[in-house]
Amino acid sequence: MYNVFMHWGSVLVPPGCTDDAIHAAGGNPYGAGAFGNGSGPTDAELKAAEYYGSRIAGKAAKLAG
Repeated sequence: MYNVFMHWGSVLVPPGCTDDAIHAAGGNPYGAGAFGNGSGPTDAELKAAEYYGSRIAGKAAKLAG
């Protein structure tokens, strides 16, 4: 998918493993996720999702100037 987005001139912000919250939630370097066991996301999964969201928002704010 990266090739398609680069072709369109998109700016890529790969999530990577850049914070301890990601490791606490299982270490998924591709984005936030949770198991669908009916109990909802764990606190660790929510913290990882919050980190990913703040990372993307921070990069968008820098691009917006």
